[in-house]
Amino acid sequence: MSALDDRESLAFALLAWFDANQRSLPWRRDRDPYRIWVSEVMLQQTQVATVIPYFDRFLTRFPTIQSLATADEQEVLRHWEGLGYYRRARHLHAAAKQLTQHPSIPDDPDVWSELPGIGPYMLGAVLSQAFERRLPIVEANSQRVLCRWFAERGDIKSGPTKKWLWQTAEKMLPTARIGDFNQAVMELGSLICTPTNPRCSECPVAQWCEANRLGIQEKLPTKSARPEITAVEEVAIVIRRENQVLFVQRPQTVRWAGMWEFPRVELKNGESREQGCERLLREHTGLQADIQTERMTIRYGVTRYQVSLICYDAEYRAGEFASGFYVRGEWREPTTLNEYPVSVAQRKLAKAIIQGEQQRRLFE
Repeated sequence: MSALDDRESLAFALLAWFDANQRSLPWRRDRDPYRIWVSEVMLQQTQVATVIPYFDRFLTRFPTIQSLATADEQEVLRHWEGLGYYRRARHLHAAAKQLTQHPSIPDDPDVWSELPGIGPYMLGAVLSQAFERRLPIVEANSQRVLCRWFAERGDIKSGPTKKWLWQTAEKMLPTARIGDFNQAVMELGSLICTPTNPRCSECPVAQWCEANRLGIQEKLPTKSARPEITAVEEVAIVIRRENQVLFVQRPQTVRWAGMWEFPRVELKNGESREQGCERLLREHTGLQADIQTERMTIRYGVTRYQVSLICYDAEYRAGEFASGFYVRGEWREPTTLNEYPVSVAQRKLAKAIIQGEQQRRLFE
């Protein structure tokens, strides 16, 4: 009998396994929609083990939706730092402001659907877990489980297969414990029905799995090829003026919107690092400075790019800050850089500067 035809028995077996084996996670301690929502936003494209300490720190600073709504965006971004995909934090902050217009967090899909950052997944994740709304969830773990249960061979990135996944996820929902069932499917994918070497002998619902019956579980789901990784070189300049360095803020229309960094620019084809530094000074700072030694190279990945960020020290010579790209620039003492929200790569550079400053002062 197929998983769909015997979905009640499958749900019963899966929920029994979930009750006995679910991980103890801080957002599972109650049905607080705010805590569930924050956790689900953080868990998008981020592993559970990474999220837990960030979740605890974030909830310590913003324990209620009101405290988040009234906070300054820069502080929200600072407490999000390291999780990446900062648009999630901005959407969370903006949505919190809208939700606080209601007496309490609403159990209303129509209200949630109008919020920034809320798509079908987030809608089902929050409302099914917090309010038992009969809404499905489809994410990496659950789509893998569904494809294996039904031996679905379609490319999971294709439109028809995506549609099939959402329709099937909804059909599989039981009549009770909706939120727990959604979590159980994801937990099964995380702990048992893993991408490689799935532990089918330990699976509580293996008897309903068509892929297991056919012996093709490790071949599913079918995914289209990933795009090739492109290597990119950037230069960054730490411009020092007496005991201060220049820190600049990115505009709201680009990646890492509104965050701070040391001036940097991607090198053009055929452009040397020295030429890139000169262009960076001229077009993005309006300052004259003497480029000195290379401080360090920081490597990081973003989407399909592998970036090498070559960082130089420079001594300010003349000029006032003026940029065709950055929103504003500030001269700050290096020890104050921890107050700003920055990307992980820029934080590494900031830490190196602060450590160098501390070492220098030891010998003054």
